[in-house]
Amino acid sequence: MNIEEFDYPLPRSLIAQYPPPQRGESRLMVVRRDSGEIEHRTFRDIPDFLHAGDLLVTNNSRVLPARLIGRKEDGKRCEFLLIPPRDGTQNVWETLVKDSKKMRPGTRIQFGEDFYGIVEEVQHGKGKLRFPGDIAITDHLQKIGHIPLPPYIKREDEPLDRERYQTIFAESDGSIACPTAGLHFTHDLVLSLRALGVKMTSITLHVGVGTFAPVRAEQVEEHSMESEWIEISDETKQAIGQTRQTGGRAIAVGTTTTRALESFVDLEGHIQSGSRFTSLFIHPPYRFRVIDALITNFHLPKSTLVMLVSAWAGKELLMKAYREAVEEKYRFYSYGDAMLIL
Repeated sequence: MNIEEFDYPLPRSLIAQYPPPQRGESRLMVVRRDSGEIEHRTFRDIPDFLHAGDLLVTNNSRVLPARLIGRKEDGKRCEFLLIPPRDGTQNVWETLVKDSKKMRPGTRIQFGEDFYGIVEEVQHGKGKLRFPGDIAITDHLQKIGHIPLPPYIKREDEPLDRERYQTIFAESDGSIACPTAGLHFTHDLVLSLRALGVKMTSITLHVGVGTFAPVRAEQVEEHSMESEWIEISDETKQAIGQTRQTGGRAIAVGTTTTRALESFVDLEGHIQSGSRFTSLFIHPPYRFRVIDALITNFHLPKSTLVMLVSAWAGKELLMKAYREAVEEKYRFYSYGDAMLIL
């Protein structure tokens, strides 16, 4: 498939630059795959579409303030986006480097009074930073790091982003981008869903470069995803198995959750528990074996995320929904509105 098939026009004014004033005050587009019907609601209406016995599966990864602003020895400003290692304790971290052509191996970067790193290598926008072995890097990130807002949010991160660019499910540090479908949920909504008989469980997929790296190949099938770390517990495995046995639906909250589940399913459709990296690239005509519905945001044109959702909804129906979302002035991308695709 040609990448141009996943393009669509979007006015820049519809790209959300801030979250809604209150968490959960988002719009919800409901898309039915069987009939092609599209319905416009608000996210707080989502209990109307869920049933007792359904299972919501969320991603509990937490975004690290992994964007660092530093100074080279000549005083010039430089910027890095650290990619957390799996255990977070290593002193050599991979990084995305802004203006990497101006960076040289061996350069010392001062990030704070007592926090510095040495550039070990740099090439094509990526590199490695070595930190002193006796420092707690994540502690320094929490103090002086910036929330890594996506580049289409044309502003610097602000104090509000420390909370709002984080889901209420976040508990495991490791992502450099938020699993944004979870941003719409509030604690009160979760209580309402539980009272309805909807169950909840979680996986961990630490969002890295693979999720948002652009597709540069003209033919979709030629793109390769960079790997990302996934953990699925025995409890989640059992919850999904029980849901299937009782006739409930497994509803993925987000594309990262979807990739995690589909990466850990065997040939018979049973979820496995464990932890490992995945480079699964989901695009049409992928055959899903786990999820029964998907909650997601609106995604960038030509991105791996819009391809994944196209595989679930059908490309023609999804493009129709996106056109309608533009006409109805939905808010797009990370801080934007949501879709429920049944």
